[in-house]
Amino acid sequence: MGSHEHEHSELDETELRVRALQTILTEKGYIDPAALDAIVDTYQTRIGPRNGARVVAKAWTDPGFRDWLLRDASAAIATLGYTGRQGEHMVAVENTEQVHNMVVCTLCSCYPWPVLGLPPVWYKSAPYRSRAVRDPRGVLADFGIALPPGREIRVWDSTAEVRYLVLPQRPPGTDGMNEDQLATLVTRDSMIGTGLPRTP
Repeated sequence: MGSHEHEHSELDETELRVRALQTILTEKGYIDPAALDAIVDTYQTRIGPRNGARVVAKAWTDPGFRDWLLRDASAAIATLGYTGRQGEHMVAVENTEQVHNMVVCTLCSCYPWPVLGLPPVWYKSAPYRSRAVRDPRGVLADFGIALPPGREIRVWDSTAEVRYLVLPQRPPGTDGMNEDQLATLVTRDSMIGTGLPRTP
């Protein structure tokens, strides 16, 4: 089996369609491939979830910033320079021993690009969008997250007006870590609520 064939098996149907569309539009001269690559790279690697990870790490280490984030997330996040389309109206919700928060967009796929980068494919899928509301505990189990039975799960529905960022609980054993080190523990899924931060 050639490496070319193998490469194609790695792509899902959506990615294949996107690639085909890119190819056609590039050949017709509508898209500059370098410009497209730069946009994708910006959201996937340079922005990615790293902006959000920095927000979370700062909230973990700076109680004043944490309070501000929970009171006015848009303003707090803007002070770190992460603003722009799809991230104007942010609300931060905090995970605690009592409550676990999870974000979905039942109508479409509203997502805070400036802090989380590109939405994962599953976030836009119909099964996630419908089940997250009906059976959040089951969805979390599918993601490998088993919460204590007594912990309440709150599901937040993103809209064009409001996008949510989950502030995950700081993992135990991280007392000696600085902001940069803490940011490496924050995963994209932990900021959506379908995952937990890494443990050191």
